[in-house]
Amino acid sequence: MLKERRSFLRMVATGAGIAATGNLMRTGVHCSPSPAYSIQAKTKLLIAHRGASAYSPENTLEAFRLAIRQGADFIEHDLHITKDGVLVCLHDMTLERTTDVEEVFPDRSRTETVNGRTQQRWYVYDFTVAELKRLDAGFWFDPKFKGTRIPTWQEMIEDTRGKAGLYIETKNPDFYATRGFDMERMVLDQLKKNGLDRPGADSKTPLLIQTFIASSLKKMATELRTKLPLGLLIGESMRAQWLSTEGLIEASKFVTRIGPEKTLLDKTIIEQAQKLGLTIAPYTFRTSGIGTFKSVQEEMAHYLFNLGVDGAITDNPDQFPRRG
Repeated sequence: MLKERRSFLRMVATGAGIAATGNLMRTGVHCSPSPAYSIQAKTKLLIAHRGASAYSPENTLEAFRLAIRQGADFIEHDLHITKDGVLVCLHDMTLERTTDVEEVFPDRSRTETVNGRTQQRWYVYDFTVAELKRLDAGFWFDPKFKGTRIPTWQEMIEDTRGKAGLYIETKNPDFYATRGFDMERMVLDQLKKNGLDRPGADSKTPLLIQTFIASSLKKMATELRTKLPLGLLIGESMRAQWLSTEGLIEASKFVTRIGPEKTLLDKTIIEQAQKLGLTIAPYTFRTSGIGTFKSVQEEMAHYLFNLGVDGAITDNPDQFPRRG
């Protein structure tokens, strides 16, 4: 099975397989989705959500490394931009949930009033990368991770390359544009510096770029003309727009994969998407919120083998069910 999976990942990286590109050619949209994400692929993909985030502090090298040890095919990670223009791995736009920023920089917060309630927020974009490196990003999760640091994206690439694929999520690219940062171009430029800017560049490090912001993906596909695989994340508020027949057709013009919140999916949507050449990797499978299932493993197995999705984004890579 391991040999089969490695063979599949080589196929992903090199662009082998059957591409569902006919509908794209008919639209005239400049988008060349990688054949890597063909619906013909038999192997189901294990995508570690923020690394092995059930067991290690999310979006840290420790979580990424553990996910690799647990067999992850891809490491999903989030990107934000520092004050001095460095891409870093972090999920939230603010630092207080996952670091000790309140202790290290008590006077650097912004005061906000939300729903009549005043709160202090420490935004990533208010700090340089050197300042972020002073923060403890592990103690909040478990004292044994004290001293864990926020990794730059370059550190993550160097640490993960050759061991797993990169499942890149750009956070708030539309907001960062208002602050003078072209996040899409920054991401593609950094991939180019690492020799990862085209499908098949590194057979051991396949990748996909995803976000909830459709306009950002369209920009990468049309204006920046990347041929790298792109994926559209879909939350509850986006259901009507993107999970209708018309929405799926539109999505297939500029992405090769969709990543809906798992509860939004049913067999009909999955079959419609796959007929359009879209593959599907829903989020997020974790030990909490499994509903009527006995375990997260059983829940993932239902989506993968009964409903037929192509991969699963999970906090628990060690619970991923493999068959075949």
